[in-house]
This record gives sequence, C-alpha cells and structure tokens, in this order.
Amino acid sequence: MIDIRNSGGILIKDRKLLVVRQKDKDFFIAPGGKLIGSETPVEALVRELNEEICIDVQPNDLSDFGGFTAPATGAEDKLLQMNVYLVNRWQGEITINEKDRVCEFRWIDSSDLGKIQLGSIFEHEVLPRLKNMNLID
Repeated sequence: MIDIRNSGGILIKDRKLLVVRQKDKDFFIAPGGKLIGSETPVEALVRELNEEICIDVQPNDLSDFGGFTAPATGAEDKLLQMNVYLVNRWQGEITINEKDRVCEFRWIDSSDLGKIQLGSIFEHEVLPRLKNMNLID
C-alpha cells in the first residue's frame, strides 16, 4: 500500500541536475512534493516548484519521465510513489523561498553520487537514467 504520493521535477542546466534539501533532512531530493487533496501529479509539481524554488512552470512545460515506488528516504517504513517529470522550461530565477521548508539547492551530476546523500528514487533510478540518456555528465 502506498503511504506517500509525490511529484518530482527534473531540472537540468549545464548538464547538471537540480536537487534540494529540506531544513530537517540530511539528504537531497527532487524539487516537488506531496499531492494535496484531489491534485493531479502535474498540478502538485507546478505548485511545489513555485512554493519551493520560486519558479513558474506551465503543465505543457513538463514531460513524463516515469513513475517510481520505493521506501521513503528517512522514513523507510513508508512506501513512496513518485511521478517524475522533466521540466523543459521555467520562468524566473531559482531561489529558495525562505517561508518554505527547502533550505539549500545544488546542481549535481553523476560524479556527485556517493559524495552527497540522495533520496533513493533519484539515486537509484533517475540519476543513472539521466546519465544513460546523456542528459547529465
């Protein structure tokens, strides 16, 4: 049974992937977050990208990358289902919204594996696939 339903965004710039860290966590995850109420995964991601990193994204700026299920990093007793989307375009400068829970962001590539802790879906599924697709270094 799925405990947490999330949407995650893949933002790539200069062949690097954007990851964020929340104030109470030691690991980095995709920008995005939990679906609220009857939100679709796309609606949740558009809202979360604006809330967390202050960018505007339109639904047609997103491409489906896949759905993934894994134990939630930091809460391994819960099963996380994440719909992941490539964010092809965005408006605004990526900055941290100090009112939100995100406190840090980084641009990473495959050479950062093992140097920083990533959420399991991005570490084991998304980052390797991006590297194999030649979208990141």
